Amino acid sequence: MDFTHYIRDIEDFPTPGVVFKDITPLLKDPSAFQKAADALLALVGNTKIDKVVGVDSRGFIFAPMLAERLGAGFVTVRKSGKLPYKTISQSYNLEYGTGTLEIHADAIEKGERVLVHDDVLATGGTAQAVCKLVEKLGGKVVQCNFLIELTFLNGAEKVKGYQKETLLQF
Repeated sequence: MDFTHYIRDIEDFPTPGVVFKDITPLLKDPSAFQKAADALLALVGNTKIDKVVGVDSRGFIFAPMLAERLGAGFVTVRKSGKLPYKTISQSYNLEYGTGTLEIHADAIEKGERVLVHDDVLATGGTAQAVCKLVEKLGGKVVQCNFLIELTFLNGAEKVKGYQKETLLQF
C-alpha cells in the first residue's frame, strides 16, 4: 500500500521554515492505520524483541501496538519532567531546537533486546538520544524503526551504528 498520500505537509510548523509531516490523515483511516502497523511490524521480521521504546509523543501511537504484537514490553521515553519515577536523561539537538529526553531508571534491564520506534527520523538527534538512554540502562538496540524518514536531513548518520528500518522516505 502506498502510504504517501496519507501524509500531509504543514508548512512553518512548529517554527518558520519547517515542513511538518502530519500523520493524522493516516491515523484517521482505519484501513491505512492497520496496514501501516502491519508494515512496521514486517520491518522487524523475526528479530527477538524484549522491549519496544516509544518516543514522546507520536512514537506512542505505533510502539504499543508493535510491543503487543511482538510479545514485548512497552517503554516510554518522554520529554524532561513528564515521568513520575526516578529517571535518567539525555540531551539532544533536533531540527528546530534542543531538548532533553528521560526514561525510567528501571525500564530496561541489562541485556534486553530493544526496538526503538518513532514516527519520524529527521536530524537523528532524538533517535540517537534514545539509543544512548537504552544503552545507559544496559539494553541492546536491535533496530530503530520509523514510519517516515526525511532523508534530506541526514538523520540516518546519527543512527548508523544501528539497524534502521523506515516505512516511508521523503
